[in-house]
Amino acid sequence: MQALTDLPSLQQVAASLTEYWSPRVVAEFDDSYVKVAKVHGSLAWHSHEHEDEVFFVLKGHLRIELAQGAVELPEGALYVVPKGVEHNPVAEQECHIMLIDKKSTLHTGNVTTEKTRSLNEQLRPL
Repeated sequence: MQALTDLPSLQQVAASLTEYWSPRVVAEFDDSYVKVAKVHGSLAWHSHEHEDEVFFVLKGHLRIELAQGAVELPEGALYVVPKGVEHNPVAEQECHIMLIDKKSTLHTGNVTTEKTRSLNEQLRPL
């Protein structure tokens, strides 16, 4: 059994990822997943009709564009995008993030792009 002190940090897991905008599930609780991702550039304008989405910046800076303006998230900042709100995450430089989503949340919500990842892709072993 792996000792708790041997577990990698979320920052280490995010840094080890090789693909941008490809979240990986690192934990689950109740009806939610905790994910980490390495991001750079723009994801896509989308919304999640029935789910809120939590963004926490582990490293770098993330901007979440919204219809009424943008939210700037420095390292250590957290923001909740309310259900139904159209948004577009953007990272001008490489950024590492943690996401908390309900298990029913689709990666890019109501749109599908070349960056959209299925739940099976997000659940792949690290």
